Amino acid sequence: MTTSLATDQRLNGNECLASGEFPLTRRDLTEISAMIYADAGIYLNESKASLVYSRLSKHIRRLGLSGFREYCELVASPAGAAERREMLSHLTTNFTRFFRENHHFEHMRTDVLPELIERAKRGGRVRIWSAASSDGQEPYSIALTVLQMFPNVMDYDFRILATDIDPKILAVARQGAYDATALETVSPEMRRQWFKEVDDGGRRKWQIDDKVKRLITYNELNLMAQWPFKGKFDIIFCRNVVIYFDEPTQVKIWQRFADLMTDNGHLYIGHSERVSGPAKDQFDNIGVTTYRYNSRRRAS
Repeated sequence: MTTSLATDQRLNGNECLASGEFPLTRRDLTEISAMIYADAGIYLNESKASLVYSRLSKHIRRLGLSGFREYCELVASPAGAAERREMLSHLTTNFTRFFRENHHFEHMRTDVLPELIERAKRGGRVRIWSAASSDGQEPYSIALTVLQMFPNVMDYDFRILATDIDPKILAVARQGAYDATALETVSPEMRRQWFKEVDDGGRRKWQIDDKVKRLITYNELNLMAQWPFKGKFDIIFCRNVVIYFDEPTQVKIWQRFADLMTDNGHLYIGHSERVSGPAKDQFDNIGVTTYRYNSRRRAS
């Protein structure tokens, strides 16, 4: 028996936005989007239906569920709290690479770190935050840049904080072992000095040196939740994250970063992002997606 296309595209009067083994309806996507927005501030509209389907359909099959409707009911229930957290892991984008958008690291090396290193040598405190660290390639790139200029950095009050919402990806970051393809943007000199080839369950990987690891503290953090910081940061990297938030959430995040910056602190953001809202008047745009916090502009 055949059915019309219009019938195929509607399930109980609810339009199907992505079809396959488990049809994804508008109702399903609306409920998933609302949960992700409430939990992490990530905004998913109907243009993301195929992404949601591809990220979750295999997981639904592994759970032995009948489809997205049963899955939505599970993750919305108290009994499905762990699965709701798992859903966030599946829908979070974790693309990264060593020295991605390298102009930020070059600017940090030439224009920012010399002064911070001198401050540390005089007994001052220096803090850098990688606010969406993914599997560690960004904070390790920061650490490698620092170590290149300041080999005995661990003798001083100079630390890097790396946070991410996904505990699974943080476990990868803490391990610090990568496929050879991940190191294509790492210089041969850095590879020789800071990485060693290891066997990881029958796969050859490159393990980063413990000295690099010791410079970084990894913590789980939801950017939409409270931030448990006591001090301020001299440098914040938050790149290609805020783009996934709606405008009101972006404005809120930019202001929270501004509130945590030391005077003349630097903020590095993604290539498609721009500081907006009241915080825009508190930063000087000094380069491509590079901002310097100016407390005098805030006071005025």
